[in-house]
Amino acid sequence: MLDLPHLLEIAKDAALIAGKHLQNNQNEDLQILLNEGRDVKLKIDQDTEELIKKEISSRSNLPILGEESGYSEELGDMFWVIDPLDGTSNYLRNIPISCVAIAVIYKLDPVVGVINDFNNDHLYFAHEGIPAFMNNQNLKVSQVSSKAEGTLITGIPAKTHYSDEEFKSMIQEFQEWKKIRMIGSAAMASAYVAAGKVDTYKENGIFLWDIAAGAALVKSAGGTVSISELQDDFRVNARFSNSVIQE
Repeated sequence: MLDLPHLLEIAKDAALIAGKHLQNNQNEDLQILLNEGRDVKLKIDQDTEELIKKEISSRSNLPILGEESGYSEELGDMFWVIDPLDGTSNYLRNIPISCVAIAVIYKLDPVVGVINDFNNDHLYFAHEGIPAFMNNQNLKVSQVSSKAEGTLITGIPAKTHYSDEEFKSMIQEFQEWKKIRMIGSAAMASAYVAAGKVDTYKENGIFLWDIAAGAALVKSAGGTVSISELQDDFRVNARFSNSVIQE
């Protein structure tokens, strides 16, 4: 039997520790390790991931997949997934849309999810079988029933080149929706679907650690989750919806 409540408590504690560290260092002289193309990496990403791994490893023997460090052992059926700072570019530029995201995956299904929106002191959390919460507030997906009245939240994953066809396809889809939002954090985008603030999140070629925690939240908030096309580098295609709007 999976002890999901115990794993959730570990994830919440680790996310709070990480969020406090990121808050305390927000206005410091941040060391940039990588700034190529559309990707930015900071040393604080690595430092925060080590804090999270230390907390988790002291209380759990499950393997860990981290954005910064990858994985050091075979992952098996059940493992942690860590994004120490989702929205690094926002964080660097003092745009207050970034977060810590921690999940547990069992047989490729996110069963625990925690997102610490440390900019707003909002802790989103859920595990399979219980409702999703933001602090002490129960979350529910929206009931908007059509794209023509709905809001799609999406992003452009960090890769070197996009074809004209890719952008053409994206624009065609945008025209079906009332509103489009891009906020620079896939994890926060997922949390907004769970909270009913937007109606669908969709992004192809996004990394598993960006969306795993949000997937658990959306499911527990009554939404639908599709994660497909898992690649060797852990990129996936993700679509999270309120369960009313159809593809």
